[in-house]
Amino acid sequence: MAFNLQTFKTRTLTAIVFVVVMSLGLFINYTAYFLLFTLIHIGCWYEYQKLMALIHPTYQSNSTIHKYSIIIGGIGFMLFMSNFQFFINQISVQKIGYFIFISALIITIITTFLHKKNQLTTLLNSLLGLIYITLSIGLLISLYQITLQTTTGESVIIDKGIVAIFIIACMWVNDTMAYIVGSLIGKTPFSKISPKKTWEGTIGGIILCIIAMGLMMNKIILPKYFSTNIVEAISIHWYVIAAIAAIFGTIGDLFESKLKRLANVKDSGNFMPGHGGFLDRFDSLLIAVIFVWIYIKLVLQ
Repeated sequence: MAFNLQTFKTRTLTAIVFVVVMSLGLFINYTAYFLLFTLIHIGCWYEYQKLMALIHPTYQSNSTIHKYSIIIGGIGFMLFMSNFQFFINQISVQKIGYFIFISALIITIITTFLHKKNQLTTLLNSLLGLIYITLSIGLLISLYQITLQTTTGESVIIDKGIVAIFIIACMWVNDTMAYIVGSLIGKTPFSKISPKKTWEGTIGGIILCIIAMGLMMNKIILPKYFSTNIVEAISIHWYVIAAIAAIFGTIGDLFESKLKRLANVKDSGNFMPGHGGFLDRFDSLLIAVIFVWIYIKLVLQ
């Protein structure tokens, strides 16, 4: 493919804006963090509903109430999963979020069965979106601050969204390394869903992600906040989390590629010119975070 200067400029400018917005949301404070993922949640749902309408045309005829209530309900779930205690007139935001989520879910179900065609398919598509998008982002919200148990029995608080930032960085490193390794030595096709991926690139990306992210966390990030003993007590887990993130991130990428293939589109959206849409950028993260969260809850807490 011939080099196109205008396309290169567009992609570069979009990438710069994307990095700036992500950095502001991830590093300023909890409010910025929550607002960032609220934007991502809305964007992913918008594109998901468009894909479902292409895959199942009757989904397009859903009422406006149905389409928006499930997105609002998702934001309610994010509030419910927040591990920060805010109160409005003595009522916690978590309780408000729970009320919003349940109310929106009921409205979604009711409006689904008021629809005359393919009620079950429509409901299943919306419920899949709740698992695929809302659950994943809700779990990211809960990971802003977590308490880990070290092998020595000590409790360690990891806050400031470090775990979420770590998972996102794993996605980027894995994708980059898989592309580089695949370009250099890739020969064996990985999946028909994504023809450009190779086994060599996929495995190489995962291995290099585990090494790079594990070392960065244990040698650069954690030593700034904790003593050597604590860092060593939880060091192995960052390699495991990087492995989980890389492996299931790859599965997430394939899942979104399958949705696009069923919908017969190249990109999930065009919100980021030259880079596709929200789902194109966060497909890996949406699947990976679920399994990272499970590992942290079962093993580290």
